Amino acid sequence: MFVGHALLAFAVAALVAERRGWNGRRALLVGAVAGAFAAVPDIDVAYALVGLADWRLLGGSLGAPAAFWDASRAVHRSATHSLVVGVVAAPAFALFVVRDSSRARIARLVGGGLLAGLVALALVVDGPLSGFVMALFAASGVLVAAVAARRTSLSPAAVALAALWGLWSHPWGDLVTGSPPEWLYPLESSLLASRVVLHADPTLHLLGAFAIELATIWLALAAVCRLTDRSPLALVDRRAGAGVAYGLVALAATPPTLAVSYHFVFSILVVGALCGVSCGVPSTTALRADGGRSVPIPAASPLLERALTAVGAVTVALLAYATVYTFVAPL
Repeated sequence: MFVGHALLAFAVAALVAERRGWNGRRALLVGAVAGAFAAVPDIDVAYALVGLADWRLLGGSLGAPAAFWDASRAVHRSATHSLVVGVVAAPAFALFVVRDSSRARIARLVGGGLLAGLVALALVVDGPLSGFVMALFAASGVLVAAVAARRTSLSPAAVALAALWGLWSHPWGDLVTGSPPEWLYPLESSLLASRVVLHADPTLHLLGAFAIELATIWLALAAVCRLTDRSPLALVDRRAGAGVAYGLVALAATPPTLAVSYHFVFSILVVGALCGVSCGVPSTTALRADGGRSVPIPAASPLLERALTAVGAVTVALLAYATVYTFVAPL
């Protein structure tokens, strides 16, 4: 879900910006900034590297993935995922985008003060570990803001809105894959206190969660195509259909669940990657109908076509696997 958080924020921000009259390039830029901020809350998994270190040094019975996630539970989806923290952090990050030299120093002092307050709050409420994670969160957000200030012409207000959307959109993506975040940290809240179950069958639940993630990726790719005047479906190579063979895996492999999903996730992504890498790149522009006449669509970059083909192959593979698992495997 790490990628999904960023892509959802990117797609929605870019499409909203376009709808409000921004040109394609600026809309993509604000979407990219929102997506980068949406990835910042998951900096709290950095502590999980401690679990990997323990696994390697102590040689325990846990595998690397299990050790990683066990360690991450100490702080993951807590302070950095809070809507309360987000509403303070977003304008604080935007203050680092002020470019007017006469006001930049004061703006950064104020922004730094707000972020230092968040770090102090986490330190007081939950101790050194939470304070350390909040410091990583603050530093990551400042880095995103600094890049936005240097590489874009977005105003501090636009960056503040992008940051707020990115930080606020992030926690919702965790509702079907793990324990819900601490929405109002440091305050107590009973809001959506348990995981949303898509299906009683744990494998179908996982497939549903994977489908949501896949839909988010499609939305992001569709946004890129719309803002660059391309047709997403026209750019999916026919090799994506090879993903249908993945349905046979449902008959041979252990059904995946949220607890044990690595074999499914990695193998289905390999199918997509192979289809994407093997596809050809169009040598001429495609055509689309526009008012009864054919007009050229700008030729896609190799990366975009391969990404669309890879995601198309994964989609076909997921549908094939779900069909075989549901209707053939029980026989």
